[in-house]
Amino acid sequence: MKNHTHTYRKEFCSRLTKLRMDRDVSARDMSLSLGLSESYINKIENEKTLPSMSTFFDICDYFHISPQEFFNINEPFPVEIALALKEMNHMNKDQLKRMIAFMKDINHRT
Repeated sequence: MKNHTHTYRKEFCSRLTKLRMDRDVSARDMSLSLGLSESYINKIENEKTLPSMSTFFDICDYFHISPQEFFNINEPFPVEIALALKEMNHMNKDQLKRMIAFMKDINHRT
């Protein structure tokens, strides 16, 4: 069980680092934005500590993603997907159909 715990901790810390870097924010700035000590996020990323559940939820809120999206390591861009879905929720059916056609067109070109 200990090997799994170490693996999960490492994946958690790596995921946090990736999300933070994708947002182009320093660990210090993120820590301070969350109302934490300036080295807190750095300590998590360096596997020296793990956040409480409450702080984990705050981290998810910071990225505008759900805990499920945080742990979905197969999705490399959860922040962008969440933002796209949020915007699509404001579209009418015709707009959504055009957006889907646009996305299909882009995907077939690459």
